[in-house]
Amino acid sequence: MRFRSAPLRALGAALLGWGALRLMRAADADGGLAVGSPPPWRFTLFAVMGLALVILGGLGLGGWTYLQAQEREEVARALTGGDPGRAPELITRYGCGGCHTVPGVPGADGKVAGPLTDMRARVYVGGVARNTPRDMVAWIVDPRSLSPRTAMPATGITEAEARDVAAYLYAR
Repeated sequence: MRFRSAPLRALGAALLGWGALRLMRAADADGGLAVGSPPPWRFTLFAVMGLALVILGGLGLGGWTYLQAQEREEVARALTGGDPGRAPELITRYGCGGCHTVPGVPGADGKVAGPLTDMRARVYVGGVARNTPRDMVAWIVDPRSLSPRTAMPATGITEAEARDVAAYLYAR
């Protein structure tokens, strides 16, 4: 039994790129792919599809990770009303990295206070306030309003800037 190879070539090009198309053309020099027991040098439909699944599986993990990061960022924007893209510059300008380790911010590797990783998963902000977007922003703007004896200083950051920083921390 033989199949016309044009649909297989299109599938190969779409799934695997032009390199796979060249391989399929070389394997299909006589006008079709044999199904059954082809000679060992010939690519079969199953071999091509197996290769496609292996490659897509590897790319799928990276794609899945990218989609998860995008979703986390969208949720963080919706929760805080901030823009996480502006936060790294703000974190540097206000000196947050002098005390905290902040992922993705060069030079933010402080060891004085806790690292600002996985903030979305934490129950409390600063150990005293519930981890809600409102309390996170309030903590960033004026930590002493929530905990008068905290060592964290008021930096002078505005509420709008604090929303950006909160969005960044929730997206990471």
